[in-house]
Amino acid sequence: MYSFMGGGLFCAWVGTILLVVATATDHWMQYRLSGTFAHQGLWRYCLGSKCYVQTESIGEPPGQGPGRAWVKSRANLGAQGHLYSRWRTLRLKEGKGAVQAYWNATRAFMILSAVCATSGIIIGIMAFAQQPTFSRISRPFSAGIVFFASTLFVLLALGIYTGVTVSFLGRRFGDWRFSWSYILGWVAVLMTFFAGIFYMCAYRMHECRRLSTPH
Repeated sequence: MYSFMGGGLFCAWVGTILLVVATATDHWMQYRLSGTFAHQGLWRYCLGSKCYVQTESIGEPPGQGPGRAWVKSRANLGAQGHLYSRWRTLRLKEGKGAVQAYWNATRAFMILSAVCATSGIIIGIMAFAQQPTFSRISRPFSAGIVFFASTLFVLLALGIYTGVTVSFLGRRFGDWRFSWSYILGWVAVLMTFFAGIFYMCAYRMHECRRLSTPH
């Protein structure tokens, strides 16, 4: 029983770390925009060496948010003008409301998944100190359910992101591909799922021992 819970706890720690890293980093998708390498995450997108908050891309051109301005040197004025023209065309085609809802849904499910995974770790640690007075409330079972909920949330987030990217955003960018932050999200799916499996096995083993013990 405790070996299963130990394995589940290890998978849960790895999965939670991966969820946090995937949610916070800016490499869910890579593409080229008018010959310039770019990448984006759930919170920011980066053109070249400069990064901008995703909300700026909904209603403002890159670099035109509060306190930002495009550098107007002769060397890069033409390139920035071309990027702005290309950016404006893409944003008008995407639609502001749909893009905002897409980002918000993906962010919300990733955050919920990380919260559930963290809660599962806490319950999983408490399961090592199961007290007789709480025998009706199985902590290994509760931890397993919470880890499965975390898996469901991250699957929803990745499903939304994948569907919108492949059918909508991917068609508007050249030479695009999913990047390592997105891949970490799928690895987190496996880790949280196996954490739930391990804790469910621990629960079943505990129940078998309890039922086989004469009263």
